Parts: sequence; C-alpha cells; structure tokens
Amino acid sequence: MKQAIFKPLEFLVFMLAITSFLGQAKAKFCSNSLIYSLVQLIPCRPSLSPFHPIPPSLVCCDAIKTLGQSCICALLDAPPVSGVDYNLAMSLPQKCAANFEPCF
Repeated sequence: MKQAIFKPLEFLVFMLAITSFLGQAKAKFCSNSLIYSLVQLIPCRPSLSPFHPIPPSLVCCDAIKTLGQSCICALLDAPPVSGVDYNLAMSLPQKCAANFEPCF
C-alpha cells in the first residue's frame, strides 16, 4: 500500500481549504437545539404569524438578540412549523435593530 506524501505547496493549499471550511461552519453554528430556539421565540409568535403579523415587542427583540444570528439563520434549514412564517423570522433582527449580518 502506498502512503500519500504531500508536497509543501499541496499541504499549504489543503490546510487553507480546511481552515476556510471550519471558519464558515463555526460562523453558522447554533449551539442551541431547534426546539430551544423555537421556545425562545414564543414571545415573537404574534410577529411570526403568517396572517396579520404585528411589530415585535421588547420581549421578542430581547429573545432575538439573546438567540443571536447563528440560531436565527439556522431556522432557514428548519422543518416547517405550523403558524410560524420563517421569512418573517428573518426580518425580526432588522425590526429589532439587532444589526446581524444577513444569513445568505
């Protein structure tokens, strides 16, 4: 069996690729479970209703800021939940002046 031998330039490119991948994964990682994140968003429920949403309350905005960008963005990959419009959830940080980076 042959052993793989990396040349210095190939090794450097490989390490840069791995570092870049890990940096992206870390930036998008939410340490909370989906259930926990959804429970934290209960105060935002009136603002997430697909029919007649209202502006977010102070309690909702505090929950958004506490969850953080990574957990809000993780909702994009979450399965649908009845009565929750995830597109509205993505607009809450801006409405709450949370100043998060866009998820995309």
